[in-house]
Amino acid sequence: MVAGIWVGVDIGGTHHHCVAIDNRGNTLLTRRLANDEADLRALIADVTALGVDPVWIVDLPDGPTDLLRTLLHDRGHQLFYLPGRFMHNAAGSYPGEGKSDARDAAILADQARVRRDLRILSPPDAIAVDLALLTARRTDLVCDRTRVCNRIRSHLSTIAPALDRALEVRLQGPLILLGIYPTPTALRRIGQRRLAAWLRRRHIPRAEPLAERALTAAHRQHVIVPGEELTATLITELAHEALALPRRVREVEHRITARFHTHPDAALITSMPGIGDVLGAHFVAATGGDLTRFPNAGSLAAYAGLAPVPHDSGRVSGVRRRPHNYNRPLQRVFFQSARISIGCCPASKTYYDRKRTEGKRHTQAVLALARRRVDVLWAILHDRRPYQPR
Repeated sequence: MVAGIWVGVDIGGTHHHCVAIDNRGNTLLTRRLANDEADLRALIADVTALGVDPVWIVDLPDGPTDLLRTLLHDRGHQLFYLPGRFMHNAAGSYPGEGKSDARDAAILADQARVRRDLRILSPPDAIAVDLALLTARRTDLVCDRTRVCNRIRSHLSTIAPALDRALEVRLQGPLILLGIYPTPTALRRIGQRRLAAWLRRRHIPRAEPLAERALTAAHRQHVIVPGEELTATLITELAHEALALPRRVREVEHRITARFHTHPDAALITSMPGIGDVLGAHFVAATGGDLTRFPNAGSLAAYAGLAPVPHDSGRVSGVRRRPHNYNRPLQRVFFQSARISIGCCPASKTYYDRKRTEGKRHTQAVLALARRRVDVLWAILHDRRPYQPR
């Protein structure tokens, strides 16, 4: 049996490619296999027969990796992760310009052999996995609504530019209006008084100013452009779609809240000003629900991209930049919560104002506040005590 063995697995949606090497870099096994339980169990058994305590490494932290990750955890094997940026940079130091799954797997195995800074993929937490799925679904729905509203504006600027300028299509009132009256001709036909009454019956706030803006824009254009009839039909369909999406977002948020409050740290996380159920769920999903991965607040800040790294060269020193490898959803959690806390937490407002008086721009001051809040949240979770204002 070989004393040390490193196994690189190039992850694919339906098939993986595995390469195992010894401590001298010699290939012991190379195999293409389906992403099925039987094939993966057979691979683990064959690799285990080659050496003692094999070290596994993948280039994808989740998704198609989850089945292999679960099987390796059941066998007590460690699984490491090499980010794609590191993989791309490392590939340039190996001979050959071609790219194949076998070559990528061999590079992964060799990187596991020589590197000492790889991240261990711990066993997935059931609550964190569920929250990751639900928060991703919510993000998709929010992005879908933005996409639909942008498409409405694109169509509206084609047939009625004045109407596009007058209406804010992200709001409920203009969307309801465009769902029935998407053209200047239709608006002129109903008239301002009847349109205002129609909007009031649908409980639209500020119905009279909205009707006035719409009719003023409609009277600025009397020409019917080519394709207006079909474009108006598309605007109507998109408006109804955009109106239905907020309800679906709220349904997902209810599920997020219910699942988030089953986490043992939910009350501690939400005790921090500016962090509600949705941002707290994003935090658990981004960190995997395991704070033991972060021995101190600095490591959590580095993972969130809030700890600048040195960028010195020659005579230039003292320059710092944002790291390239960090968790962007986690950074968004701290940034958004910092923005919210400025309006609801006196301590955060004082810290933000102090950074502004020091000459920092708004974004810089919010990032500085976010970095400070990392220390506070880490202390809350480490000490198991809720937030207490000074």
